[in-house]
Amino acid sequence: TKWFSAGTKPFIYQEVIDLGGEPIKGSDYFGNGRVTEFKYGAKLGTVIRKWNGEKMAYLKNWGEGWGFVPSDRALVFVDNHDNQRGHGAGGASILTFWDARLYKMAVGFMLAHPYGFTRVMSSFRWPRYFVNGRDVNDWVGPPSYSDGATKPVTINADTTCGNDWVCEHRWRQIKNMVIFRNVVDGQPFSNWWDNGSNQVAFGRGNKGFIVFNNDDWSLNVTLQTGLPAGTYCDVISGQKKGDYCTAAEVHVAADGMANFLISNKDEDPFIAIHVDAKL
Repeated sequence: TKWFSAGTKPFIYQEVIDLGGEPIKGSDYFGNGRVTEFKYGAKLGTVIRKWNGEKMAYLKNWGEGWGFVPSDRALVFVDNHDNQRGHGAGGASILTFWDARLYKMAVGFMLAHPYGFTRVMSSFRWPRYFVNGRDVNDWVGPPSYSDGATKPVTINADTTCGNDWVCEHRWRQIKNMVIFRNVVDGQPFSNWWDNGSNQVAFGRGNKGFIVFNNDDWSLNVTLQTGLPAGTYCDVISGQKKGDYCTAAEVHVAADGMANFLISNKDEDPFIAIHVDAKL
């Protein structure tokens, strides 16, 4: 066909809302393929927001250990078109582009972690207006002209979108974490570290490493990355460009150790490095 070459297969997943205690179970559909795991975004949002005493240190056994469906059956996401506007499943804890700083951390964690098959959201802005805690404009459709025609997705000089199209998939931090996920594919979850609170780090075998600081104080720690020695470009604050880094650099020693410094006031309080971002 025009779009699919010979021998290609569709990727099929099923939207099943199963937050527990419902008569319809996600597991009823495993035989067909993957199912949406709505508990994923709801729980991750609660942790990143630090609600209900949750902390990132508890993410050490993230995935099935949190009561989610098996990894090879899970389609996971931080938010979707419904729950980003208070509809569907997930509730108030769901993180969205409106909470950009926390949202990028949540999407970064999702894309770095091996659990599930990930889906990235791409949204449009709408005129949120809260009355008694409810957005009365949650029904508003995409950016449009007065005649009702949808506005085109314009691309800005920095590759983000205009005309009120959010294009989270084009944000540098999210785009670079999609690359990270592809680079580390098949590598084990490794070298977990936490401070007992909201500073955590983990690697993906010998291909990638990520560090988060969601505490209200700075992080300064030397960690085992599992990576080959060398200078790596942080793909959150910037990226590799030719033979230099556009922002922060991380130096991994011969023994795999590296020092990380992340202020709680950084624009994005997390750092990610991988072998394709090595100088």
